[in-house]
Amino acid sequence: MSRPFRFGVNLLLPGSAGEWRAKCRRAEELGYDVILVPDHLGMPAPFPALVAAAEATERPRLGTFTLNAGFYNPTLLAREVATTDALTGGRLELGLGTGYVRAEHESAGLPFGSPGERVEHLRRTVEELGRLLGSQEHRPQAAQRPRVPLLIGGNGDRVLRLSAEHADIAAFTGARTVPGSTTGQLTPITAEELDERVARCLKLAEHREEPPELNLLLQMVIGTEDREAAVQPFLELVPDLTVEQVLDLPVSLVGTPEELAEQVLARRQRYGFTYFSVLEPYMEAFAPVMERVRGA
Repeated sequence: MSRPFRFGVNLLLPGSAGEWRAKCRRAEELGYDVILVPDHLGMPAPFPALVAAAEATERPRLGTFTLNAGFYNPTLLAREVATTDALTGGRLELGLGTGYVRAEHESAGLPFGSPGERVEHLRRTVEELGRLLGSQEHRPQAAQRPRVPLLIGGNGDRVLRLSAEHADIAAFTGARTVPGSTTGQLTPITAEELDERVARCLKLAEHREEPPELNLLLQMVIGTEDREAAVQPFLELVPDLTVEQVLDLPVSLVGTPEELAEQVLARRQRYGFTYFSVLEPYMEAFAPVMERVRGA
């Protein structure tokens, strides 16, 4: 039986305390299940932002989407995670990834490392967090037992193996980094490529009693009655794709509210996604879609 739908919004823009709390309350009013915060320089610091979100809301879960493991020492990160989970009343969901923006590491004076080195650091971080936060002797203690739910984000083979072994939630970006980019420029992967990635993750997780929850980050939500016209401005960003292929991209929803809801249901049917995240600019536009698909 499929899991129930969950929907999250990734809040990107910093602001005053009042602005931040009002935005979080609006996300709760619209029906979002999870308020998420990314981990990029120039955006809100994840842990204090989530504590403030908890003070402003009652129902939503609160997540990092996703922490750049390369920014953190696992022992110090365990302290942050446990404290944040306690201060949010056990509402935290910890999202981790390898990090993919070289320029941010350079600005912070931190090594970027090869893809293999970044995945290895992520693996060590996941294992060390599990050891520390699972110990009754660790101080502070997280509110959730046996652990804070863990999301791992990424599409590569080694990250998918980590997700299959450790994650409660496997998150897919539906995109890959443009080769040579230092700023983290992404290009979308096709529906067929995502088919293969999700299938690989689930194959690797076959030994588990229950597979991880599957999350998809939607990069674009456009309400329109003319789908082809709406995507014309984006064709130059993906010159190798036709209009039909762009409309079929898993990370984009384009159409009337009814069509957007149908597309969400189709992604659940095709890939098994039941947890969808949207970026802050689309928070309002996606709200009617949630209303239409809940209970479907």
